[in-house]
Amino acid sequence: MSAVLASLWLPFRQLGDPGFRGPLWKGLLGAVLSFGLLVWLADWGLSALAGMAAGGQGWIATLAGVLGGLLVLFSAIWLFVPIMLAIAGFFTDQVAEAVERRFYPWLPPPSGGASLAAQARYNLRLTLQVLLLNLVLLPLAFALPVVGAALLWVVAAIALGNGLFEGVAQRRMPVPAARLLRRRRRVQVFLLGGILAALAVVPVANLLVPILGTAAMTHLLHRGQDTLPPAERAVPARAG
Repeated sequence: MSAVLASLWLPFRQLGDPGFRGPLWKGLLGAVLSFGLLVWLADWGLSALAGMAAGGQGWIATLAGVLGGLLVLFSAIWLFVPIMLAIAGFFTDQVAEAVERRFYPWLPPPSGGASLAAQARYNLRLTLQVLLLNLVLLPLAFALPVVGAALLWVVAAIALGNGLFEGVAQRRMPVPAARLLRRRRRVQVFLLGGILAALAVVPVANLLVPILGTAAMTHLLHRGQDTLPPAERAVPARAG
């Protein structure tokens, strides 16, 4: 758990880093535009449904308009998770490089990682899978809000945890190796993904999740014994 908390805290110490500010502001702008588009699309869709259901007049249409505001926000947050994964994919290299340069300068340059094409295919496939799953579960979330909130957190925790961790791991290893490492550290990945998923439903804070989440997963990737600086690595005690 200490590795998870450290991985979550360290990105906030880097907010003033010049190499970190660039992708942070670009990611924030992309998140704002994407979230705004989702809100507009959700509002347009619910308004159209309310108009068809009540002819656009009467108390039913008024009630639908009031409830629609909450549903619009809920829909946008629900569907924002796959968008966050897509946004993070654009800045993985920049963010991970800035984190490694600041906190892990002894690491060699990335080599032997997945090709850009393989990383792109992985990101696209994961984004589409999460988007499809969210769309399938969305009606259930409207019908059963408590169950929907729980499902939102579980889906987001798994998607953000797996997607962001494997994304940064693929810079230094092939896709199968990144997947295997993620499975070995599944508890830590899920816990950190769960915290990021909780932030994803907090207005304003959710806009920072793509970049800060990528930085946090970079820290989690490098919290192992083999990535400590040589002077701090544990020296096995000699027998006798």
